[in-house]
Amino acid sequence: MPSGSRRESSSRFLAAVLCVLAAGFVPARVARADDAPAGTMLALDSTRSHADFEVKVLWLIGVHGRFGQVQGSVSIDRVRGTAVADAQIGVEMIRMRKPGYETWVKSAEFFDAQHHPQIHFVSDPFPLGELQAGGEIGGTLRIRDIDRHVTMTLEPSACPEAIAYTCAVEASGSIRRSEFGMRSRRGTLSDNVDLGLTIYLAEKIPEPDRTQ
Repeated sequence: MPSGSRRESSSRFLAAVLCVLAAGFVPARVARADDAPAGTMLALDSTRSHADFEVKVLWLIGVHGRFGQVQGSVSIDRVRGTAVADAQIGVEMIRMRKPGYETWVKSAEFFDAQHHPQIHFVSDPFPLGELQAGGEIGGTLRIRDIDRHVTMTLEPSACPEAIAYTCAVEASGSIRRSEFGMRSRRGTLSDNVDLGLTIYLAEKIPEPDRTQ
């Protein structure tokens, strides 16, 4: 693969993606950087990715839960050196320590899973380098069909050379549940809800060539 200024200007994340391609996750015809399209979509690995939340009772006792399946993608713009994350998080299959807690947080009082079975997060475009170095990214979070702009913090990667498959992208943030229509039990339940995302990437899907 050519070395030179073009390779030096590419992010380390792209290099990691190319290593995955060379390992056989996608056809060999896109295994070279010169052959890869400027726009590339990387699917999330829903079998390993997960999302968690925690809310405090009496502002002291943390009650933890794990959402259902996480699906989505990370779109790479190699020309601009940016990425956009798009994640859909299942609410109907929440798992908690007690079945009674699960029933409660899925009820209309909290996430209202019957009418709003998914949480949707779409990030603003952010520099590819933040996938290794960490940093803050903004984005639109939809809960109960209410959109709010939030900020998530990306943690630095432990092994950036393999982040495309073997290492997780971890992000965390906090929301106010009252801003998403969840206003009950404010005397005993904290308004803040902590969110955590652990994302693994899977196969690479080239976007269609719209120039033809």
